[in-house]
Amino acid sequence: MLKLAANLSMQFNEYAFLERFSAAADAGFKGVEYLHPYGESVSAVAEAVESNGLTQVLFNFPPGDWDSGDRGIAGLPGRVSEFRDSVERAVEYAIATGCKKLHAMAGVVADSKDVQGHLDTYAENVRYIADAVAPHGIEIMLEVINSRVDIPGYIIDSTAKVLAV
Repeated sequence: MLKLAANLSMQFNEYAFLERFSAAADAGFKGVEYLHPYGESVSAVAEAVESNGLTQVLFNFPPGDWDSGDRGIAGLPGRVSEFRDSVERAVEYAIATGCKKLHAMAGVVADSKDVQGHLDTYAENVRYIADAVAPHGIEIMLEVINSRVDIPGYIIDSTAKVLAV
């Protein structure tokens, strides 16, 4: 059976974030995903999921400073402690919303000559978060993102890189 989830970062943008949950439910969706919920309180997001009878399918670990251009920090060698400090926050939201899948965005590099260093950092952080989320039954998703159009300079831009991690 086909299951579709509304991406609340991309859909229903005529509504404030928390209102998008009811818009998705009203449109017939049973599941929702979005980039990240961290601009709202844990309790408000959990209530929006529960009160609308939705399943929280996926969201990302904190991405760094999104407004300044960060698109994840899990693969940035100089920001390992910042990323690891954010893991507990993501797990808190996941537990509260019943989310069983989290994505760790690798990040963007403008002109990296050390691609392997970024992949190594990403792999180390994926191992770290896998240990952190395993007791909660949460899976880690590794997503390939087009680095030429969607997110220029994104570190994980091919299946080969995901497999290397």
